[in-house]
Amino acid sequence: MPKRPATCPCGSSAPYRDCCGRLHRGQAQARTAEELMRSRFSAFTVRDAAYLLKSWHPGTRPRTIEFPAGLRWERLEILNTAEGSPFHTKGTVEFRAHHSEGELHEVSRFVRHEGAWVYLDGDTT
Repeated sequence: MPKRPATCPCGSSAPYRDCCGRLHRGQAQARTAEELMRSRFSAFTVRDAAYLLKSWHPGTRPRTIEFPAGLRWERLEILNTAEGSPFHTKGTVEFRAHHSEGELHEVSRFVRHEGAWVYLDGDTT
């Protein structure tokens, strides 16, 4: 597992331990779909498979998560959000995730499941 970064990989200027780290440790839950998206990007960066699986809707969740050996997630850009606030039950986040081999552009769908935001699925381009 990679070393935990000092600054959070999600793009905030906060320390990892105070930002996405607290969600990864189970000390807090994402308040919005975008916050969950950012925490999932950070989880891919630090290779936290348990958090990724926990934050994935049980109906679409894979059995395991594979982390390609040479792939490093480097930067996240949030391009657009729709709904996904603390008052919604669904939302979308369009993002571009840059990595060592290129980038991933996706519109992700999130829903509330048992009171918590979870990743449902997404469309990549």
